[in-house]
Amino acid sequence: MEDSNTVGRLALWSIPLALFVMGLKLVAWWVTGSVALLSDGLESSVNVVAAIVAFAAITYAAKPADKTHPFGHHKAEYLSAVLEGVLIVVAALLIVMEALPAVLAPTAIEAPALGLAINFAAGVINAGWAFLLIRAGRRHRSPALSADGQHILSDVVTSIGVLIGLVLAIATGYPVLDPLLAILVALNILYQGWKVIAHSVDGLMDHAVEAGEADAIKAAIAANGAGSLGVHDLKTRRAGAATFVDFHLVVPAAMPVGEAHDICDRLEDAIRAVQPGAQIAIHVEPETEKAHGERVRVAPPAEAAS
Repeated sequence: MEDSNTVGRLALWSIPLALFVMGLKLVAWWVTGSVALLSDGLESSVNVVAAIVAFAAITYAAKPADKTHPFGHHKAEYLSAVLEGVLIVVAALLIVMEALPAVLAPTAIEAPALGLAINFAAGVINAGWAFLLIRAGRRHRSPALSADGQHILSDVVTSIGVLIGLVLAIATGYPVLDPLLAILVALNILYQGWKVIAHSVDGLMDHAVEAGEADAIKAAIAANGAGSLGVHDLKTRRAGAATFVDFHLVVPAAMPVGEAHDICDRLEDAIRAVQPGAQIAIHVEPETEKAHGERVRVAPPAEAAS
């Protein structure tokens, strides 16, 4: 619950911060007339929408499981992340639409020093917030928060490109460099948007946990499955902050139900020690059943004790 509260607070604060940064960038465009600064401001307007969507998705994903969603609402974050990726692509297209006419008819930049200073300040704010969101998203396994951070980071890349373009345009006396660099930045944003969409769609497809996490789960099963004859058909999947683990536990045919249940309890505790909050489903079956899927050998009682 504490993790979800932290994620929710960060997502909420992203909204006023996105509005403030957008305001700074639009002021920078207003004082300079730079098409690159306008394109940067347009991307920030998309950031505002993305922040609102991320907050709504994170709030919904934190709802407990109910009758119609017995496995919880975790995947709502992936839907939000996919939408954020789409919005990043939209921002890139908006930039191209603004930049292309300026390539054909470039205009001189007014009050460049003031515009650069304002845009630089907006970029510094965005950079700090982006790294905070990405780090928190990874720590709390929040796809929506991570996607929001990646989105803002793409905005930082845009700002850096815009600043370089304006400096070059002013230094060389070729104002056409301003919209040309805006287009190059838009191409990079398209790539960032594709990465966000691909990662989120992968999550919607029930991607297994990372290799290191899977190895830790197998080690926990192997070390704490004494009394059973082994485990097979081990499956894992990740849904937002939730981890699901499913496997078949093979026991001697004559083992009492109570003993098999004790082994299951021990395995669940061991798995949750390496994968906190994991939702675990164990199917107990007699040794006469044919094994299938991935197998995990468990340590015999003497080996487990040592």
